[in-house]
Amino acid sequence: MPPLARFALRRVLRGVVTIWFAVTVTFLMLRLLPGDPALAVATPNMTRETRQALLHQYGLDQSLAVQYGKYLWQLLHGNLGVSFSQSVPVTTALMERLPWTLLLTLSALVVTIVIGVPLGVLAASRRGFWDRAVQLSGVVGQSLFVPSIGIFLLYLLGLKLRWFPIGGAYTENTYGIAWYGSVLRHLVLPCLSLVLVQLGSYVLTLRSTLIDALGEDYCTLARANGLGERKVLWKHALRNALLPTTTLVGLQLGFVVGGAVLTETIYAYPGIGRGIYEAVTQLDFPVLQGAFVLLSATVIVANLLTDLAYGLLDPRVRTA
Repeated sequence: MPPLARFALRRVLRGVVTIWFAVTVTFLMLRLLPGDPALAVATPNMTRETRQALLHQYGLDQSLAVQYGKYLWQLLHGNLGVSFSQSVPVTTALMERLPWTLLLTLSALVVTIVIGVPLGVLAASRRGFWDRAVQLSGVVGQSLFVPSIGIFLLYLLGLKLRWFPIGGAYTENTYGIAWYGSVLRHLVLPCLSLVLVQLGSYVLTLRSTLIDALGEDYCTLARANGLGERKVLWKHALRNALLPTTTLVGLQLGFVVGGAVLTETIYAYPGIGRGIYEAVTQLDFPVLQGAFVLLSATVIVANLLTDLAYGLLDPRVRTA
């Protein structure tokens, strides 16, 4: 089997095992939450027979092992169960929220890359004031906590200055171009919160790898052949420095997804993160399980694609 095929097969198998582990941990952890999930589907006024029939319908009267086995079997068939509180398929409930979460997380990643690459290049190429300023900003950014920066931006830019809306995803009763404009204005604060938190790691990593690349022999040879420093930087050093940063983008997606849960709660953004918060308050196990499985699978698949892309870009990885 070719090295690239073996590399891809190993990564795929590891991704499948990781998804199974995430599913199992999620299933068990939710059962350890305080509170009785039966309260979400039964009321005190129900008769004992009605209550038992309802619990049997949702499988809550069975042992943990039986519930786990049935859950895995349903999951393999694409069935995430039925929401306790909404009485609709979990897939339907999540698909209504998924586009908003994708819009938020992908926007945050794109903005981080667009801002982070020039800042990283600036810090690596200007080894004076700009380098120290970017490093200081990066360290400060790494120490930020999503709820803290979210509440600060909400208060300053939303309540005090009234530059942006303070909650929701769009303004009611808007249509056409106005609706898209409303969506963008509501997206600014949640997106900015995620960008500020993850930008520091991205910039500092790119700066470090770019400085190392500029000291490599191929850059020295390029200078000796008469290439200017700008061409050496952008054409040779940056191309190789972006390889480790590509891996960081995949890893950062996990932090972005986790931060999106907090961000959507703060800004009442109608994504999956907000849905998780509402499901916790209602002890809606099927929605919680479905949301965690969906988010976990998204992060794992993104990391898998990042590994495969890295293997394609760098032959040393797939032959190691």
